[in-house]
Amino acid sequence: MPDFDGINIGDEMPVLRKEPLDQIWLVKYAGASGDFNPLHYMEEVGRAAGHGGVIAHGMLIMGFMGQAVTDWIPNRCLKSFRVRFVRMTRLGDAITVTGRITGKKVTGGRGVISGEVEAADQNGEVKAAGTFEAWIPLG
Repeated sequence: MPDFDGINIGDEMPVLRKEPLDQIWLVKYAGASGDFNPLHYMEEVGRAAGHGGVIAHGMLIMGFMGQAVTDWIPNRCLKSFRVRFVRMTRLGDAITVTGRITGKKVTGGRGVISGEVEAADQNGEVKAAGTFEAWIPLG
């Protein structure tokens, strides 16, 4: 876990890179989440819906973002996590999650950091953007 005194506004959190999404990712996520919407596995349904084919579950991408944050800051310290979906993620997209610290304060004897996080594909197109806040023990 990062040390509160060692964290500064503007610091970047560790980058999380995912391999290109394939059908296996979507099948595993559907099984884990119970979201079996055919939009996520049937090309013709995705085309008929006007999406040009299969799209990944938005919550899968949010999960990647949460993983990036909690790989750096333990889940027990996470106070809030919010995500806004920006664009659809497609098969073949390789997602990279980045983030940075946007705020730092001491409240009630605890260190609190806030940050921004985003998931983008191999072309830099942002798929989802969000914010988080976490308690960090004081040194």
